[in-house]
Amino acid sequence: MHPNLCTPGDHRLSRRQWLGATGALALGGLSLPAFAEELKKKRKQVLFVWLDGGMSQLESWDPKPNTTFGGPFRAISTSVPGTQISELLLQTSKQMHRLAVVRSVSTQDNSHSAGVDRIQRGDPKNRGVVYPYFGSAVANWVGPGESGLPPYVWIKPGNGGFIDREAGFLGPKFGALALGDGKPPDNLIRPKDLSIEDDLERNELRKLADARYSAGRRKENTEANSFAFDMAEQLQKKLELFDISKLPAKDSQRYGTHDLGRHMLLARRMLEAGVTFVKVTSYGWDTHGDHFNGAASLHPKFDKPFAAMLEDLAERGMLDDVLVIAISEFGRTPRINGHLGRDHWPEAWSVAMAGRGIQPGVVEGKTNALGTEVASEPHDIGHLFHTWYKALGIDPKKSKYQNAGQPLPIAHDDMHAIREVLA
Repeated sequence: MHPNLCTPGDHRLSRRQWLGATGALALGGLSLPAFAEELKKKRKQVLFVWLDGGMSQLESWDPKPNTTFGGPFRAISTSVPGTQISELLLQTSKQMHRLAVVRSVSTQDNSHSAGVDRIQRGDPKNRGVVYPYFGSAVANWVGPGESGLPPYVWIKPGNGGFIDREAGFLGPKFGALALGDGKPPDNLIRPKDLSIEDDLERNELRKLADARYSAGRRKENTEANSFAFDMAEQLQKKLELFDISKLPAKDSQRYGTHDLGRHMLLARRMLEAGVTFVKVTSYGWDTHGDHFNGAASLHPKFDKPFAAMLEDLAERGMLDDVLVIAISEFGRTPRINGHLGRDHWPEAWSVAMAGRGIQPGVVEGKTNALGTEVASEPHDIGHLFHTWYKALGIDPKKSKYQNAGQPLPIAHDDMHAIREVLA
């Protein structure tokens, strides 16, 4: 657990096609008019912004100024007439015409240990198996495409590596390649004293050994091992993706030089290069004490790169093909505690999304005057999973996992998509 938290498919463009269409590998500053139409036909991607600890809906998507629990921040107008959000999301307010916000989210778990898993797995009915996180699920359904890059990349502070626990019953092959602090995986660069020819021979020998080992054994682990080597080989060819220092200075200014800003900028490059699912994690949102000073620092750090990302994806013709989601494991309590903090509140909170399959400029649902409960139809995480799958062109009612011959639903059987936010 992070120390800041409390304890209780569709084809992609190949690299050659990319180069031919753009004239140069300019992943940081593309201007793409004709190419955008081709992207629209071919891409199916997700940007999943995970605000770990619990973002306050009252200081973001559902402000309640001048009420008992509203706090000191104002609500401001947005690019959608009649829709207001917190003044702490000033830049995002200008992008509201591209967003859909669900203000009627009501989930069950108010602990990090349960909420993090439940929200990212979609919480289907208990089938006695461990379900995959959404990133692993999308990697399974959509695949890596022709980019050859890992289908699920996780950009996060701290350590990196291959995180297979998120794949659940899908098996380790569908885990996340975590880029700790946005850096390439350890030992990615081939040693200078190892020639390309020798490296190729070593890999051929490894493949033979893997095939011999896997004969008569369960294939999941050897498949994952081979998959990791194959992905590393592709990443070795695209090391320039990690070097954001060569981007225009205005990009760093727009996204911010803090961790989340740098990581969101790297996420944009990963999406441009064809990665199917990119998760960006920001830690430290568990504001049980001194909440309002914390919010005044945290929310603008999210606001700036999130708004820049929406603007850039739209400019590049990618927003119709990249499903963008900003979410936490729950919201924060309307009531302010004795430490001037807000605690965990899964009963009534908000989720924002944009892009592929999403109706822009929509606010769905509402909470009561104090924000203590949902005042319209409540929506659990299963409803959101149905919505996201539908947005990606995957029918959650008809599509089934196959786990050792057992058909399993991909989203909660008793729930449905939130039609109001679907395009």
